[in-house]
Amino acid sequence: MSGLVVAMDGPSGSGKSSASRGVARALGLRYLDTGAMYRAVTWWMLDQGVDPADQDAVADRCREPRLEISTDPDAPGISVDGTDVSGPIRTQEVTRAVSAVSAVPDVRRRLVDLQRQIIGPGDIVVEGRDIGTVVAPDAPLKIYLTASADARALRRTAELTGTSTREQRAEMARRDALDSTRKTDPLAMAADAVELDTTPLDLDEVIAEVLRLVKERTI
Repeated sequence: MSGLVVAMDGPSGSGKSSASRGVARALGLRYLDTGAMYRAVTWWMLDQGVDPADQDAVADRCREPRLEISTDPDAPGISVDGTDVSGPIRTQEVTRAVSAVSAVPDVRRRLVDLQRQIIGPGDIVVEGRDIGTVVAPDAPLKIYLTASADARALRRTAELTGTSTREQRAEMARRDALDSTRKTDPLAMAADAVELDTTPLDLDEVIAEVLRLVKERTI
């Protein structure tokens, strides 16, 4: 597995996080949740009183927060300026604002640079929305996870605090539209990615399929 980079893309609730951690654990690789990085910057903006919709203000201050990211699949986490924000970044307030912050080109440039530094020589599973198309376009294995709207809403509700399945379905439809139409690094499936519909699969089955693809592509 030396040097391997597995790029896992897809919309919210498609199963990226759980599957990516499981694959990294099974292969003894590191794990990077790039979405948590955008959420952390969004949390910081809200904490500092910066309007997420004010692109100029977000761009002016996006290099201020100091991010520290754990790449241990058994203990993933993220801190901002020394404060663990692994829990706070999963609130509805951050979820509603993260697409606006993520659309700011300066934010994306900064975080893509950080993500590439973390990926370094490889040995990592990376999940997000633009890994196969922007962050690691040369990854030997790119997977695009999808799932039905109902399945995604149920999964997302279980992950976040203070929300309902109905709210999550509406919120994810809004985020999908914003993320797939933004001018900079939109959510998209790489031309050479393998599309995997996780709707009828449980977590173990998704992990098993990704491991099969890893074996097929690397041996």
